[in-house]
Amino acid sequence: MKKLLVMALTAMIVISAFGPAQAFADSAPGDVIVTLGANLTPDQRKAMLSEMDIDQNSAQIVEVTNSEEHKYLDKYLSPSQIGTRAISSSKITLGKQGSGLSARTHNITYVTKDMYINALATAGVKDADVYITAPFPVSGTAALTGMIKAYEVKTGEVIPEKQKQVANEEVVVTSEIGNKDGVGKQKAAELVTEIKDQMAKNTPDSRADVEQIVRDSVNQVNVNLNDADIQKLIDLFDKMRTIHIDWNQVGDQMQQVKDQLNKVAGSDQAKGFFAEVLTAIGNFFSAIFDAIASLFK
Repeated sequence: MKKLLVMALTAMIVISAFGPAQAFADSAPGDVIVTLGANLTPDQRKAMLSEMDIDQNSAQIVEVTNSEEHKYLDKYLSPSQIGTRAISSSKITLGKQGSGLSARTHNITYVTKDMYINALATAGVKDADVYITAPFPVSGTAALTGMIKAYEVKTGEVIPEKQKQVANEEVVVTSEIGNKDGVGKQKAAELVTEIKDQMAKNTPDSRADVEQIVRDSVNQVNVNLNDADIQKLIDLFDKMRTIHIDWNQVGDQMQQVKDQLNKVAGSDQAKGFFAEVLTAIGNFFSAIFDAIASLFK
């Protein structure tokens, strides 16, 4: 009995030391969870699962409804923009610690892959590869709502409601700025990433600090924005400041994405590919010169 009591007490101490999140977590790198828009037809649902290589009998699937989209986007988009159906779907694969966030999209028109990465990092999602798709071109807002919901289900982590709200607002603001003449969605996402990098390196203590970071980042990325657009960004990131986002974690996710890109660019495979391209170009021009030379023989 004494031995059993000691073992029980030891187990309780171990569980307490690791905390409830780690004691009850059932997720591991490589785990997959799927989100499906609730308004997919049976055939569309089957096609989405097939495209994502998912067995519906064994996969963990989370549905996202149009009402959930409206919950997070009604403040920032008109009902007509959100629509009446949740269609976009996603596959989330959890990565190893430190692997960062990556994203790919198919048939998604409103949210770019960089916007997904930025918004997920803001919401507190980390170390995951996501694939977002739909059976036909759609905005992709249902997938963002679904991925945050699914991440909570899979990892047991509770993402604060304010972070979910601001992550959705971020996507809308980024997209609006990306639609401005001379900016584009890629440049807008680059600007938001730069602001986050600066927020992580120099945590702002006031709205004035946020404004300085935003204006410096606009100059750094070299985008031409009017004062109204700059104020939108200041409002957004000042809201992030006040809800105490973990900027170290967000900065880590952004840096890991950059590191992955640099690795790919500097890898032997990439170098080999570029070497082959250069060789092919050389052979092409050599053949042209030989052909020209033969005309004069």
